[in-house]
Amino acid sequence: MRRSRTALAAVGLLLATLPAFSAEPVAAASAQGGHAKLEVPYTEFTLPNGLNVILHEDHTVPAVCVDVWYYVGSAREKPGRTGFAHLFEHIMFEGSKNVKQGEFDRLLETAGGDNNGSTTEDRTDYWENVPSSSLELALFVESDRMGYLLDVMSPARVDQQRDVVKNERRESFENRPYGLASIKLSEALFPPNHPYHWPVIGSMEDLTAAGYEDVANFFKSYYGPNNASLVVAGDIDSKEARRLVEKWFSDVPRGSRVQPMAPAPAVLYEEKRMTMEDRVQLPRLYMAWITPPHLYPGDAALDVLSEILASGKNSRLYKRLVYDLQVAQDVSAVQQSQELASIFQITVTARQGHDLSEMEKLVQEEIDRIKNEPPKPREVERAVNQFEASFYQAMEKVGGFGGKADQLNAYVFAAGRPDYYNEDRARYLSLDASDVQSAAKRYLRDDGRVVLSVVPAGKTSLAARPPAPAKEK
Repeated sequence: MRRSRTALAAVGLLLATLPAFSAEPVAAASAQGGHAKLEVPYTEFTLPNGLNVILHEDHTVPAVCVDVWYYVGSAREKPGRTGFAHLFEHIMFEGSKNVKQGEFDRLLETAGGDNNGSTTEDRTDYWENVPSSSLELALFVESDRMGYLLDVMSPARVDQQRDVVKNERRESFENRPYGLASIKLSEALFPPNHPYHWPVIGSMEDLTAAGYEDVANFFKSYYGPNNASLVVAGDIDSKEARRLVEKWFSDVPRGSRVQPMAPAPAVLYEEKRMTMEDRVQLPRLYMAWITPPHLYPGDAALDVLSEILASGKNSRLYKRLVYDLQVAQDVSAVQQSQELASIFQITVTARQGHDLSEMEKLVQEEIDRIKNEPPKPREVERAVNQFEASFYQAMEKVGGFGGKADQLNAYVFAAGRPDYYNEDRARYLSLDASDVQSAAKRYLRDDGRVVLSVVPAGKTSLAARPPAPAKEK
């Protein structure tokens, strides 16, 4: 059998092969309209089992990344059965039919490589960075868990990783200062039947209640090659890389057909105020709005707005609250772009002696300023320059989170094309101050947001209170 221990041993012989070094440029660039055009040449094909494959040659260093995106995240779960996608992020590293338990990391680390994974609401990502001589090893272990994980997955192994995930939830959310805030925000922003209502890590109750068959059926439904995209990027020969991909992935059985998601649009028509007591020393304010999905009109403008408000010491909120008035310990703003709906969030931690009503008043004043008067062109230019720089920084490494392999997969997932770099950049380069102002007016509504106050236990008086209504004359 091709996937025997003998086959694995043959792959292991590759570890001793010293790769040749080639200093070809990462990507070609040509100036267009005053901005360099990014070029990331690639080869794309689809295997008979439905696996989409993208190959990108980059001979700058003798390294290669194997990056797999499964189009499944917590949004594919159901109320009462949450946390499965993140649970599999753990189970996938525990061995498969031809990779014994504990061997996955050992094999890759022996080859001088590293690996990791991540889960979001929308997708799950697994990658291996290895010397280019160990490409076949990375393809072998990745293909084996795609096609043959369930052969060795047992109730005992599921229970073991279930306990690991529960402990992770305790450490990352329940026992961490302010840790439950993100969960409370999502629950308030999205109705109970919306895929973004529950957290990626799932609930303790759902993790406990899940049976082995529930977990196995989730894998069968979403982890087939026809619901995945594979990128091999780095010091490769595309023809040889294609041969190896076909060798190791062609026998992986096609999974069941995955239906597109079509949840009802999430819209908030009221202001929701919540106060949560926590074991913290300083009160923290969260203000959150539902905003357009990733790549939709308004998404890039809100990205820029978050930079103008709270990125760097010269941003509006940081300069006023932290530097000038010295009433806040820290402040941040982010447009969290997602497939079905995004979240614009402002977070402020008050300094000792200051409450969250004061923080909210100051934040609201800066939001209203943007709504009443567009930001200065230099503010927009600074923010756009920061985003453009991030595109170039992503080109500097092939693998890992945010590297080229990850970016190619991200664009396939979001736009259906791996070469969406320039169109994505154009969303920012085409913005002006009026676009940012319009996005603030349309989406940062006072009557469509969640205001969450996290305060020290017993000090609810520090929570943000709604402003008193104006008195009639």
